[in-house]
Amino acid sequence: MDRETFHNCCSLVEMPRQIHQQHCSSHFIQYIEREIAYSKFFKNYLIPNQPCMFSKKFTEDWNCRKKWVTADGKPNLQRLLQEFDESPVPVANCSAKEYNSNPKQIMPFKEFIQYWREYIQNGHSSPRGCLYLKDWHMQRNFPEHNTYKTPIYFSSDWLNEYWDTIEVDDYRFVYMGPKGSWTPFHADVFRSYSWSANICGRKKWLLYPPGQEEFLRDCHGNLAYDVTAPVLQDKGLYPQFEEACQPLEIIQEAGEIIFVPSGWHHQVYNLEDTISINHNWLNGCNLDIMWQFLQEELSSVQREIGEWRDTMDSWHQHCQVIMKSCTGIDYGEFASFLKTIANNRMSFLNSCPRNADNIQDHLAESLFALGPQHVAFDLQRVLHIFESMLSNEDFKRLEPSALSFKPEELLQEIREAVRTIV
Repeated sequence: MDRETFHNCCSLVEMPRQIHQQHCSSHFIQYIEREIAYSKFFKNYLIPNQPCMFSKKFTEDWNCRKKWVTADGKPNLQRLLQEFDESPVPVANCSAKEYNSNPKQIMPFKEFIQYWREYIQNGHSSPRGCLYLKDWHMQRNFPEHNTYKTPIYFSSDWLNEYWDTIEVDDYRFVYMGPKGSWTPFHADVFRSYSWSANICGRKKWLLYPPGQEEFLRDCHGNLAYDVTAPVLQDKGLYPQFEEACQPLEIIQEAGEIIFVPSGWHHQVYNLEDTISINHNWLNGCNLDIMWQFLQEELSSVQREIGEWRDTMDSWHQHCQVIMKSCTGIDYGEFASFLKTIANNRMSFLNSCPRNADNIQDHLAESLFALGPQHVAFDLQRVLHIFESMLSNEDFKRLEPSALSFKPEELLQEIREAVRTIV
């Protein structure tokens, strides 16, 4: 990222973000046939939070597209079985509903492959229902396989950077499902971005821009499970359904990569036997959307247990605990997340390699490729959100033990680091 792009994008992202009640008529999917500059993707898709599709040229060199796919474009089940055999994998039953998702079980990979073969032989049906291997941390479990390489457009990935740093989890997944498998209506974790690459097979995506999901709630405020279900026509159950726009319907072919922006709710179908790779990710461009989401989640918890506010000494701390159990993160960990991202960039600046030959690890390689202006952008975004957090009343109420550092001191370090670049 050059200096001019940096200053333009800083001004754009600091404008008030309108992420509610967007209309479908103003949205369409742009197709990226061949390589573009990272700065163009940054300005045209990340900052304005718009979807796009990358052609199969961006995945043609991936090992998985060569090894996991047969000559006629089908999943190479035998090769996959040789690679993963007894590995435990998470499998959802698309034919059953549990709350607003599908129930999952863990089974040996070879058992799922056996099921898949029988499902295909039986005309894509089974008395066991339609099973879908999903949310499998294959990359974390088999890093030596070198299955694919994340395109540079998605490489500023704070979510996986943080969880890699603390060695707890990641948000890199493999999905394998037969024709007819699907994922119910949802938005991605923490309102993150996602990218999804079809290794083989075809998908249909139904995408709704932020705010439209409010029309797809029932009379109790619950989000629709299936936006195509006839029950949504019942005005008594779904009183605002007619106000929702038609979704952006996208067919994703084999080899293509779709970029799904923050807060875009979606429902996805496998039109053929399909294998895909998906990352959830976020960075400075959508950090404000994550922070807004967390504030809304905490407010929701506070409303739910508001009647005990005056009778419980640690009511605010209990709200944080409940929020983390529901959402996966609380204000204390969000602050630690920001601290990790800032520290990684300040460490990079302090030992910035002069050329790519001196780079020792994956994160440094990514930061070097994106350039110092991008590092400055990252730090300014962390600074902006931290300043917002310090004025937030719920953040001020955190117990001192919830933070392992002093935010004010970190902010000063970040300001000094940014001044050395800009």
